[in-house]
Amino acid sequence: MNTKQQFFSRGWCSFEADPGIANWVDFALPAARATLADPAQKDWLRYQDTWFAGVNALPNDSAGCLANGPPLAGKVIDFIASELDLPAFNWDQAQVSICYPGYPQPMDGESDGQHSFRRNRDAAHVYGLRGVGQPRRRFAEECHAFILGIPMVATSADASPFVIWEGSHDIMRRAFASALGNIPLADWISIDLTDVYQQARKRCFDQCRRVELHARPGETYLAHRLCLHGVAPWGKTATAGPDGRMICYFRPELPDRSAWLSLP
Repeated sequence: MNTKQQFFSRGWCSFEADPGIANWVDFALPAARATLADPAQKDWLRYQDTWFAGVNALPNDSAGCLANGPPLAGKVIDFIASELDLPAFNWDQAQVSICYPGYPQPMDGESDGQHSFRRNRDAAHVYGLRGVGQPRRRFAEECHAFILGIPMVATSADASPFVIWEGSHDIMRRAFASALGNIPLADWISIDLTDVYQQARKRCFDQCRRVELHARPGETYLAHRLCLHGVAPWGKTATAGPDGRMICYFRPELPDRSAWLSLP
């Protein structure tokens, strides 16, 4: 199975160490570290200081570059450009996701059930489905193109790795299409997807293989925009340096929201 076949059948693929990505990581690492000291980002430190969520915290431009830094380059970038058949898009400001030993600890305002789901189901979710109100209802507020994971530091494989359920993107696509297929695009945002999503998520848990993805600096992994994914708890024997488990995630939005379901 080649890389393209793996991506579209399993919902993810990985890329070996690449000098283009390594150059970007070397330059971006100080900026990623600096997000922790940025007062504007302080609310992202959660779960008793065991996770810095860092959503859109990296100050890169719409090409994915930091000021005076190297471009995002390498085989994974070439693959995105040549194989995903995406409309032109702008890179988002990357998430700087950092986990520390003990993740996840209970957080104020989180129920026992929510904490159990985070620990036992890796807080599994599909990007773009924002929760609104209490109890939370899910709506398709954001339509992402893909998820690109770029590890910034070396860790052991059990240091809160990215988790994906293989083939879940196909289950989710069918579920969302059943709910949105006959709805005008402008009205998608008003359609409550909670029940459809939860039923599809259960099918993913029952039918799909759970896979933990680990990579070293210079390596990358790419996940399908509709995949069910999450973050595993910090392993009992996990090791990492003072930076913890630091990964930059890009998840640019599609300029054409219809492509969220119409593209492969």
